[in-house]
Amino acid sequence: MNYIIKNDYIQATINSYGAQLNSLKKIDESLDYIWCADEKYWNRSSPILFPIVGKLKDNEYIYNNKTYKMNQHGFARDKEFEIAKLSDLEIKFRLSYDESTLKIYPFKFELYLSYKLEDNRLIISYEVINKDDDLMYFSIGAHPAFNWPLEDERKDECYLELDKKIASRFFLEDGLLSNFSEMNSEKIYLSDELFSKDALVFKNEFKEVVYKNTQNDRFVKINFKDFPYLGIWSKPTGAPFLCIEPWHGVADNINHNKDIKLKEGVITLKAQEVFRSTYSIEI
Repeated sequence: MNYIIKNDYIQATINSYGAQLNSLKKIDESLDYIWCADEKYWNRSSPILFPIVGKLKDNEYIYNNKTYKMNQHGFARDKEFEIAKLSDLEIKFRLSYDESTLKIYPFKFELYLSYKLEDNRLIISYEVINKDDDLMYFSIGAHPAFNWPLEDERKDECYLELDKKIASRFFLEDGLLSNFSEMNSEKIYLSDELFSKDALVFKNEFKEVVYKNTQNDRFVKINFKDFPYLGIWSKPTGAPFLCIEPWHGVADNINHNKDIKLKEGVITLKAQEVFRSTYSIEI
């Protein structure tokens, strides 16, 4: 079911299936900044990544000497969330463990995902509670997709402006981390070829990115100061969307031994402990 929150500046539409943002507009405009999930290219608009981010080596992980299977980005994006709170300016969703999740992820959890409007910003917050009696291991991340281009400009007139000069990025090989590449720039000029080897993945490099173009003053600003990783992705086949993805965690390294306790970026949560993290989208 779709829910709408709005203020005097912007309006957001979120679906309870996957607690997925599927529309973000200015009140006085028809332009939607969020990708429409056209199945011709990609049938999602802003899925949550939990309890893993990215791909596992051989789509499996090991916990306490037992092997579990899990598809890329985890299962939360394909679950119906409950409404925990709803007002004109804010909506909060909840997802809890059940028998089906315990079969592939042996941890008892509560996951909250909230959206709150503040002027022309949408603030997205995650909260994870370990409801178990032992340590819990997980990753969590965002995957918002924006129209590329936003309106009538050409795709090659669009770029990303970073809040500091970056030095390197991860290469991906079959969806797994392999090595580094030098970039050394404060701007990333966008093209389909940029994603010919999958996503660009950065670690602890910068905390804000602005999606802009050379033809008008439209922009999308993502602030992700709480997040240690960022992914930037599109399909290199002319797909008209661009994903800017704050992450806690990344795909497995090609040499990883599959032990979830040793997975890069994995978060460890004590019994009854709470994890919180927030990012924002400004238009």
